[in-house]
Amino acid sequence: MKRFLAFVIKEFRHIYRDRRTMMILFGMPVVLVLLFGFVLTNEIKNASIAVLDPAKDESSIRLTNKLASSGYFRVERNLTSAEDLEPAFRQGRIKLALVFPPDFGQRLDHEGTAQIQLIGDASDPNTATTLINYANAIILDFQQERAQSVPGHRDNPQSAIIKTETRMRYNPEQKAVFNFVPGVMTLILMLVSAMMTSITLTREKEMGTMEVLLASPLKPLQIVLGKTAPYLALSFLNAIVVVIMGMIVFGMPMRGSFLLLGFECFLYMFVSLALGILISTKAENQMTALFASAIALMMPTMLLSGFIFPRESMPWPLQVIGTAFPATWFNPIIKGIMIKGVGLDFLWKQTLILLGMATLFIGLSIRNFKNRLG
Repeated sequence: MKRFLAFVIKEFRHIYRDRRTMMILFGMPVVLVLLFGFVLTNEIKNASIAVLDPAKDESSIRLTNKLASSGYFRVERNLTSAEDLEPAFRQGRIKLALVFPPDFGQRLDHEGTAQIQLIGDASDPNTATTLINYANAIILDFQQERAQSVPGHRDNPQSAIIKTETRMRYNPEQKAVFNFVPGVMTLILMLVSAMMTSITLTREKEMGTMEVLLASPLKPLQIVLGKTAPYLALSFLNAIVVVIMGMIVFGMPMRGSFLLLGFECFLYMFVSLALGILISTKAENQMTALFASAIALMMPTMLLSGFIFPRESMPWPLQVIGTAFPATWFNPIIKGIMIKGVGLDFLWKQTLILLGMATLFIGLSIRNFKNRLG
């Protein structure tokens, strides 16, 4: 029995000394609980909206302030004309637009009824529907408060009626596939590119063939690009298959340029492959590379990139962490091209960030290869 207890104590000490095992046992559950606790919610907060208010009377200003103070909305832009609506939506900076008529307050005071238009960005239909429901509830509450405060209307809360007209831009039928296909494409390309590259290179390290490559006349940059090229071609075929299936099977639109979509997919895959190579230069074996690729890339891509849950609803630390992942920038690119039909003039920021990530990851990978040579 003493030998058995001594053996158990030895195993406890061995686990305690292994930092990676301790991190998996205690660190991962804490991180997952925090992530799912903050991210998994149907409530949307601080959604960016635009307001077109030519009336600018007391009632319209009060209603706008009530929406902004609710915690669900944040006024991102105050528009001056109806022509500004389309560029605001195409840039992807707003989720909802509130449009007042020029005589909103006058009609409400004298005719007892007025109309407001709510325009949602239905490229993400679930978010658009939720935000419009929030706005309708706040408008109804404003209507009742106003009726109670106006003399002679207290006995008839419905004497002043605000009618809302709802429009869904880009996806009038509110098909969930418009959000599903781009998100799945983002996830597949990331996992196939990064995971397969990291595992393949790590396998060569385990077999000893990587040392042969490092001792060859090839430069580190040539080794990195040579290892990347086959997976880049195969991943690009994957992208083509996913786009064709989305268009033919699920009826996804293609309102933008095929050439631009191909370039952006190529860039995103190159970033993912470079990230996979970077993981392989740090991982000692295939299991470590697989764990790093699956946990460090798959979970953030699903939870923090805006694919499933709106990023505006997350605490700001998670929003900051999410910006470090390529999927956060590629998801609005593919939606913008396929669903909104925007060009590089609207997507230049996301494109530059992906270019910067590709340069950074390739540079770090080459440096790690040179360190191994040294």
